[in-house]
Amino acid sequence: MSEPKGNIFQWKPHGDGKTLAPGEVVEPDERLTWTRTAGIGAQHVIAMFGATFLVPILTGFDPSTTLFFTAMSTALFLLINRNVLPSYLGSSFGFIAPITAVTTAHKGIAVASFGIMVTGILLALIGIAVHYAGAKWIDIIMPPVVNGAIVAIIGFNLAPSVWNNFQAAPDTAIVTLLAVLLIAVLFKGLLGRLNILLGVIVGYAYACFRGQVDFSAISSAAWVGLPKFHMPQADFTILPMFLPVVLVLVAENVGHVKSVAQMTGRDYDDQMGTALLADGLGTTLAGFGGGSGTTTYGENIGVMAATKVYSTAAYWCAAAFALILSLCPKFGAVINTIPAGVLGGVTTLLYGMIGMIGIRIWVENKVNFDKPLNIMVAAITMIIAIGQFAFTVNGISFNGIAIGTIVILVAYHGLKAVGKMTGTIEKDDPDIL
Repeated sequence: MSEPKGNIFQWKPHGDGKTLAPGEVVEPDERLTWTRTAGIGAQHVIAMFGATFLVPILTGFDPSTTLFFTAMSTALFLLINRNVLPSYLGSSFGFIAPITAVTTAHKGIAVASFGIMVTGILLALIGIAVHYAGAKWIDIIMPPVVNGAIVAIIGFNLAPSVWNNFQAAPDTAIVTLLAVLLIAVLFKGLLGRLNILLGVIVGYAYACFRGQVDFSAISSAAWVGLPKFHMPQADFTILPMFLPVVLVLVAENVGHVKSVAQMTGRDYDDQMGTALLADGLGTTLAGFGGGSGTTTYGENIGVMAATKVYSTAAYWCAAAFALILSLCPKFGAVINTIPAGVLGGVTTLLYGMIGMIGIRIWVENKVNFDKPLNIMVAAITMIIAIGQFAFTVNGISFNGIAIGTIVILVAYHGLKAVGKMTGTIEKDDPDIL
């Protein structure tokens, strides 16, 4: 692998910048003509948009504010990583469950913002530690069986909220879900990848036909204006629900860096810590100003894989386009009119897919569930999440994600240590990952 070299705001022209042969690669430090680069940037915005706008809609955050901070966070990420690591930072689904838990308890969006901000600070500190100490300790603390379980419970813990939205308008939910599924298998390339966004549009059109959409707020919204910012409200009792999300963000960022390294043939090991630091600072900034937490986006990796264009210039264009959209309150008002039935349909798939990503981590890493330790800790964690275990101790609330994360970390490492002491687990057993 070659070493990445960053040129802040300087990209070498790629060929004539106008034509690309099939499979031809545009490196991170190269760019096409600015017109074509802007077009690729717009494609990145479209790819990330379907998932990014759903997070604020599902959690009650303002879509324009969230989009504003994804643009700011992406720019910050590119700067901190010296313009060598291509990535877009969109809304993290890891925050949906703790935000929902906080707002359900009537603590308000400002309190949820505090949880997001503190999570970002912790992620930034982990990034600094990884930068100086290396990333190997992450693999020790979070082996695949643990990592997969933590990611899986983020999705499965949200199942009841899906049913609540689905019941609001079952016909609309079914139409939306069918549209998302059919678009994925009927179309190839970018259209197929945009099945969530396009499915929501189909469901929205059906909801309009059925008279389920309230357009009253759109006419009063301005065409140009700043998003709605708000400060966080400190409440330390909600932190146990938010802090486990750090582990998910670490896993997502590490996976993103490894994926980009594999695609580009470059050695990005030195960027692991700065990637975590950048996402942590972006999430901190979002929490401070009223946006949802951020993470690196797999949707944009898909665009790079399809186009072979890895230019960071395209991501600057994407951030610029997202910023422009965030400064249109009327656009945000339109997003806020998406009815519950549409959300119920799309999240039936989306939340399940988040859970299945955790399962995929197990499969890809060949986790051996014939081993009692692996299957026991994974089984307990899944039941805790799906059963939505919850309890409060001295005013501090723990939801299924927090409980599941604590249980699998303590149970896996504790039982592994006991097994090695008693000889039931060999110290070099390759199946205990």
